[in-house]
Amino acid sequence: MDPAKTANDSAGISEKNGRRRRWEMTSENVRFFLPKSGSSNEKPELGQEMASEGEALVQAFKSGQVFYTLVAWKAVPEINGNEPKIVKQALSRS
Repeated sequence: MDPAKTANDSAGISEKNGRRRRWEMTSENVRFFLPKSGSSNEKPELGQEMASEGEALVQAFKSGQVFYTLVAWKAVPEINGNEPKIVKQALSRS
């Protein structure tokens, strides 16, 4: 599964032209975690971080667990003509 494709598909809809707004998100923005021991779907807690989505998939499959993805966002201003608005910008993992 390509995180950039999934992220772009879930972007909001622009009011001006009715098209989805696209934001840049790559695998550099997404972090992958196995659940912490004792956590549940109702109260998820992040455990060990995996280096890649592939590693998270394999470890989750082997252990019969789910895995979590995390993206950190920053609110930034965007000015489009005379219309200022606040948009989200994905932060890199570094």
